Amino acid sequence: MNLKDLNKMTSSLDNTGKMPVLFLGHGSPMNAIEENEFVQAFRKLGKELIRPNAILCISAHWETKGTFVTAMQHPPTIHDFGGFPQALFDVQYPAPGSPELAQETKNLITKTNVGLDEKWGLDHGAWSVIKHLYPEANIPVIQMSIDYTQPPRYHYELAKELQKLRHKGVLIIGSGNMVHNLRMVAWNKLNEEFAYDWAFEANEKMKSYILDDNHQNLINFKSQGRAFDLAIPTPEHYLPLLYTLALKDKNEEVSLFNDKPVGGSLTMTSLKIEAV
Repeated sequence: MNLKDLNKMTSSLDNTGKMPVLFLGHGSPMNAIEENEFVQAFRKLGKELIRPNAILCISAHWETKGTFVTAMQHPPTIHDFGGFPQALFDVQYPAPGSPELAQETKNLITKTNVGLDEKWGLDHGAWSVIKHLYPEANIPVIQMSIDYTQPPRYHYELAKELQKLRHKGVLIIGSGNMVHNLRMVAWNKLNEEFAYDWAFEANEKMKSYILDDNHQNLINFKSQGRAFDLAIPTPEHYLPLLYTLALKDKNEEVSLFNDKPVGGSLTMTSLKIEAV
């Protein structure tokens, strides 16, 4: 890296104070184009937040062997789903990328060798929510992948190494769903507030652990009983929550929003972590 590149990185990642951290329950891709209380809450949040220099998103929808960050100047909008209206496939979110932030993230992490990816882009776990926070698509966004070969504690510990980015104006977002079991969705109740008993139980326990800073039980989610087993049949939508919680300092508080179930087996519960 030459001096010009170093100066560019420094100027693009100036300190703007300590940024909050978010976990956003993204739910159906249709939330990208529908008008509902969830997207209204995302828009409200976007107006309340300090404007970030850049965004780092850990999405449930980018699983890899190893850890990667997107490093291109212009990440494409990925429509990684099927069976939805054409209007959803027509959505573009042309936010710039940030090779500088990708390199900075790679340099920060010592737990593994982070790869710089030039092929992925922004999947719907990222753009379907970020577009409501920042509809003008004028803030650089990069994604970090989830290494599907690693256990939950690995992801939690890896996330802790991202802490310095919060002091450089980087908004870190985990995007998934705390309760996410598509095999058991009540499709006729997808647009209403409804939870199976096990989904309600799991979500309430998760919130209790979150508010009590009991991260160990959340890391050990496979040992929390039947409700958790049904709520997290596969870990990819849950793990972004651990990335968010790992970045919480002792003097910070968690606030919950969009805390509602849909379709019986999904919860939209989202959270913001910030200093008080």
